[in-house]
Amino acid sequence: MTDHKRDAERVPLPGEVTGEVSVYEPMAILDLSERGALVETRFPLHMGSLHEFRLVLQTVPVIIKGRIVHSQVRGLEQGAVVYRTGVEFIEPSDHALGAIRSFVERQKMASHAAPAIIDAELAD
Repeated sequence: MTDHKRDAERVPLPGEVTGEVSVYEPMAILDLSERGALVETRFPLHMGSLHEFRLVLQTVPVIIKGRIVHSQVRGLEQGAVVYRTGVEFIEPSDHALGAIRSFVERQKMASHAAPAIIDAELAD
């Protein structure tokens, strides 16, 4: 085994120093625009908090920052609380904005191309 040395020496810290870590959790995206999204999660997102969201729009990955603008409990699903949360995108990159616009346009075109199927019966 080789002896690896750090580029910088670590020093012990007096007292308590705290921090936070970002963890990606799965979510369902219910609707999407270039300005924001409505998502469902199994964990709460607090009003006004900022988060980084990783979206895969068909085959295009996008990372975008968003602010939580509203959140409520939707209900219980398989014994877990489900939250429905509104996200406002903050300063999206040109790449992210272009990918979202393109994806939204494709979704609009696809929804207009396929006729709606309504459960009904034919009358004589």
